[in-house]
Amino acid sequence: MSKNDTADLLKFMLPYRDSVKAAALWLREFVWDLYPDTNELIYDNYNTVAFGWSPTDKAGDVFCSIALFTDHVNFGFNRGSEIPDKQKKLLGDAALYRYIKVYDKEDFPETYIKQLLEMAYENSISRLKPVKKLFKGETIVKSISPAKRRPG
Repeated sequence: MSKNDTADLLKFMLPYRDSVKAAALWLREFVWDLYPDTNELIYDNYNTVAFGWSPTDKAGDVFCSIALFTDHVNFGFNRGSEIPDKQKKLLGDAALYRYIKVYDKEDFPETYIKQLLEMAYENSISRLKPVKKLFKGETIVKSISPAKRRPG
């Protein structure tokens, strides 16, 4: 699948509010426009829909991600603790993951996040191990949870 094949993703997002879906889809375009040669990995999990971008098809190589919640979207960095957050906008106290809550595109610090994305991407590239098959610009559904606990 490619970036333009959104049927599965749109189906997974059906239970969410229109404002949450709109924010998630806008953020998706934002990342795809900046990193068209990376791969989108989609997870239709038990408690949320999440998708992230990776230079490979491996979840461990994901450098940024989007997760949908009842009234907002988390835009996160899987190794966010390893990139400098000079403006202190990122939330989270886990060992690695950092994120911001996005309610709509007007509250999204686009210029600053582009800077963080560049560092996160470079960090991901620097950690890559050799891969047998290279994927570029693909959308890959990695998991679909049979049981769901979602809004709606």
